[in-house]
Amino acid sequence: MKKISISKLMTLFVAATLIIAACTKEGSDVRLDPKLSTSEVLNLSWDSATVVGFVVAAGPGFTERGICYDTLPAPTTSSNKVVYAGGITKATFNVTLSGLARLTTYHARAYAMYANTTIYGDEISFKTRAAIPTIAAIAQPTLTNTTDKGVTATTDVNITDDGGPDPSADIIQRGVVYGLTAHPTVSGTKTSEGTGKGTFTSFTANLQGNTTYYYRAYATNKIGTTYSNEVSFTTPVAFATVTTGDASNIDKTTATFHGMFTYDGGGTVTEMGFVYGLNANPTTADTKAPVVASNDSLTYNATGLSMNTTYHVRAYAINDAGTNYGADITFTTLADITKMWVVGDYNGWDNSDNAKYIINTVTSGGQAEGYVWLTSGSIKLTTDHSWDNAHTFGDNGSGGLTNPGNNITVASTGYYLIRANLTAKTYSLTLTNWGVIGDATPGGWGTQTDMTYNPANLTFQLGLHMTSGGSFKFRGTSDWSLNYGSTAADGSTLDAGGSNIAVSAAGDYAITLNLSVPNQYTYSANTWGLIGDATPGGWST
Repeated sequence: MKKISISKLMTLFVAATLIIAACTKEGSDVRLDPKLSTSEVLNLSWDSATVVGFVVAAGPGFTERGICYDTLPAPTTSSNKVVYAGGITKATFNVTLSGLARLTTYHARAYAMYANTTIYGDEISFKTRAAIPTIAAIAQPTLTNTTDKGVTATTDVNITDDGGPDPSADIIQRGVVYGLTAHPTVSGTKTSEGTGKGTFTSFTANLQGNTTYYYRAYATNKIGTTYSNEVSFTTPVAFATVTTGDASNIDKTTATFHGMFTYDGGGTVTEMGFVYGLNANPTTADTKAPVVASNDSLTYNATGLSMNTTYHVRAYAINDAGTNYGADITFTTLADITKMWVVGDYNGWDNSDNAKYIINTVTSGGQAEGYVWLTSGSIKLTTDHSWDNAHTFGDNGSGGLTNPGNNITVASTGYYLIRANLTAKTYSLTLTNWGVIGDATPGGWGTQTDMTYNPANLTFQLGLHMTSGGSFKFRGTSDWSLNYGSTAADGSTLDAGGSNIAVSAAGDYAITLNLSVPNQYTYSANTWGLIGDATPGGWST
């Protein structure tokens, strides 16, 4: 049974094979008419395009195939053509058309030749795009060494063609690209110097000194970016750079200068430090203080400065290119101001900021003064709260100041003007009796009207009637050695020996004299009256 089955199967297989072979031979003798299709356009640019052809049926076989094109419809091989030169392994074939005019409409068809016959595919049309810009060759730039912008490069650039006319060809950015390696691009360091075509002057700043750069002009529109030829150059040694910081530790005759050394300019720095003087932008021709940088930090402790004086200071550095400076920074030394606390029996010898003090002014020649209500007993003067000998001052036994000295005697309780001069080593205590005097007061210029001291608010107060057209002053001693007027005539400020204070309206005045803030003495004189619809003047007078 098995042998019979195998024989039958072999017979069927051989028969099927003969039938398939017969059918295949018969199909190969069938030929379709030649036919082409032009399917699409690829990679369209301003001067080229790739056109795709498709062989629908090859007929007896083609001897040549390609793409023909023209600016007129129905192009033929007698117009313009590009022969496909690739291998014939697929039905599709791609042909690139080059040398096209930008922003121009073209018509293209696939073609094929056989037996002296040419057939064409469907016609398609396309329009080339705008072009990238065109830049004329640039020359070597002009190099300039500056103190504030480093080495600069200047060159003329001419964009001769923007790639239009078309809005997409408008140049949206232009300038130069530069770097330390060849062929720099806009993805690296560049300048941005306006828009549009034509000529412009490019300016590049802050180039490093003694360095080789590669340099190209560029122009960008919506189509793309183009570059000029490349030039290279080596910059000269640039100026070294430093910065000037704010002065610190400012005292009467001393201050500390600060700066930073930031760049050697590509050369050798031979000196750096500070210059300073009384005029803006000092140079090395003024006072010069060379220093050695520590971790690029510059510090100098200036001495011998004048008190209460404004100085200008700049850091400087010198290298092969010359001398360069940091910014001009100003500071003012402290005036010869000394504050002395008055400590003694009047305040329980409390040597703290709670104690009253006296102080000098810029123009007082070192003499400090202030008014303090003292009780009988004694006091000392201190310039801090330590009670050490160097800061404690008392009587030297002859009516002068010394360190630490004896207690200074206060003979009786009262309001004292205390004066002291540490340079001259002198002091004085003057007991005062304050009042008003003048032709606007009841006693005229011959009799003082005394004021009453109010310890709660540290002021003298008085109420009295004054007449109009006259004036008055404050007097503290009967010999007029202490008197205050108001040269400013502002109704508040007092000055020693100042102008008489005018009274413009008669009335009852509340007068206050405040001598509690040293060298800032003030007063007020306010008149009182009745006003209202029950008075002769109504609410207006």
